[in-house]
Amino acid sequence: MPQGNLNLTILIGANTPRPAPSRLTEAIDSLVIIYRDSGRSGFQIVFRVGRSTPSDLQDDALLRGSEEQLLLPFNRVIVTMTLNRQPRVLLDGIITYHEFAPSLELGESIFTITGEDVGVMMDLEEKSIEHPELDDKNIVQNLIAQYSKYGLVAKLTAPQWVDRPLQTERIPVQLGTDLAYIQELANRHGFVFYIKPGAVSGQNIAYWGPPDRKATPSKPLTFNMGSFTNVETINFQYDALAATTIVGQVQDRKTNQIQAVSQTSSQRSLLSREPALTTQSHIRTTQFRQSARLSVQASAYAQAKVDQSIDRVITASGEVDTLTYADLLQAGGTVDLRGVGYTYDGRYYVNEVTHEIRQGEYKQRFLMTREGVGTTLSSVNV
Repeated sequence: MPQGNLNLTILIGANTPRPAPSRLTEAIDSLVIIYRDSGRSGFQIVFRVGRSTPSDLQDDALLRGSEEQLLLPFNRVIVTMTLNRQPRVLLDGIITYHEFAPSLELGESIFTITGEDVGVMMDLEEKSIEHPELDDKNIVQNLIAQYSKYGLVAKLTAPQWVDRPLQTERIPVQLGTDLAYIQELANRHGFVFYIKPGAVSGQNIAYWGPPDRKATPSKPLTFNMGSFTNVETINFQYDALAATTIVGQVQDRKTNQIQAVSQTSSQRSLLSREPALTTQSHIRTTQFRQSARLSVQASAYAQAKVDQSIDRVITASGEVDTLTYADLLQAGGTVDLRGVGYTYDGRYYVNEVTHEIRQGEYKQRFLMTREGVGTTLSSVNV
């Protein structure tokens, strides 16, 4: 699907994806790819099909699958995009769903494949297993290592508080799929877990850590600045009830002593000049109600909840034309915004990016957030 200054290359197959034949790529009507910094990322490819030759008498060639069986569920799809002569892996996912909508008009039937990032393969088998004498980071490392066939490279951050219990104390137990358990451990520390394509085809980065608010920003987003404008639409929301402090008590399971738990500030890197947690006239307070914890563990858990509460005080959503923007936004990365005024200009953390591609058109819709208003930047590197 050539798109002016960009070009898409599609690899597809069961074990080792290989270049898709022209009959497949020429039938593509649209491609949508969604990347998120938490939860599921996925894709959808829409094909226009029809039975126009004698060989299609029984079924369309794409639905028959032909000898390659390219579009079968659980086949792997890799999409590489070359933008301004620079190749970037846009998608590495697994087909999980088919939909067919036949039409009375020749060539107007629609066949759609839907899938998720390769992390879906970590979510197929529920398990009940123990992880003796391992801390959370090492557990995640071991689980990710089991999926090396999908090119997973672990990028992990050690939590502020490390719990490596002796077998005589307790044994961490996993009840659920590998993916669900990794996400549970991430949530415990205020972390995110996501999988994104690496720098080369077939490689994927499995990130487990805090939102990377210090990442190198993508090309700046510019609004209402004449010929420099690259943002078509943008909208902002301010949730004054999001930021939360936590107070309470816990009975330390080792000493049996009652200890106070109080977390009233965030450890996230600040992206705004006026964080809601420290500048609002009123802040929500939540009681700490967890039991059977060490006091230091309770404090770390409370800190994680406070950190997560400030992540989406400010939410900005909008759309760019990729040929005008000439770059790709990265979910789990950062980007600078200019042209909307002091209150909402500045750096943001990118939570979600949706790529919408069809012949002659490539849009990126984005969702980005931070903890308050007011830019911290005096200038933006263009």
